[in-house]
Amino acid sequence: MGVTYKYFGAPDGATAARVPISMRPEQLGGDELGMGGLFTKIKPETVAAMVLTGIEGIPLHKVPPLELVVLHPDYAVVKLPMTVVDPLRGVGEESVGAAAFIWSTVPDRGGPRDAFNVYQLLHEWQDFSHRLHEAGHQPYCLVWP
Repeated sequence: MGVTYKYFGAPDGATAARVPISMRPEQLGGDELGMGGLFTKIKPETVAAMVLTGIEGIPLHKVPPLELVVLHPDYAVVKLPMTVVDPLRGVGEESVGAAAFIWSTVPDRGGPRDAFNVYQLLHEWQDFSHRLHEAGHQPYCLVWP
């Protein structure tokens, strides 16, 4: 099995902490909080590093930590820094493509990822960052096994 990551937007930590946890990932529609969500098997730390190193050029050791909002035996909710989603709103195709290529060369547990898959993922994140901005929300991630 594996861990599922459900990224969503919320106006604040208290609201994010109330995300329905009784539902399984396939039951969460993405609009629990009026915000289209994003499902992925990619860890929030990896997404943060992908954006900040690939697009912003920040050294990996300077990527800010995630903020723990809720820790429960069955799930956790973490807040991603806005510096992870904000840079995606203003970049063009060339920057997204370059970041995807750079990140595709970084080995993870499964080996390097295909650059096109990373490119598609970054575009999903770009759309997500626009929806967050329009709603005035912060990025959060619901993590559960």
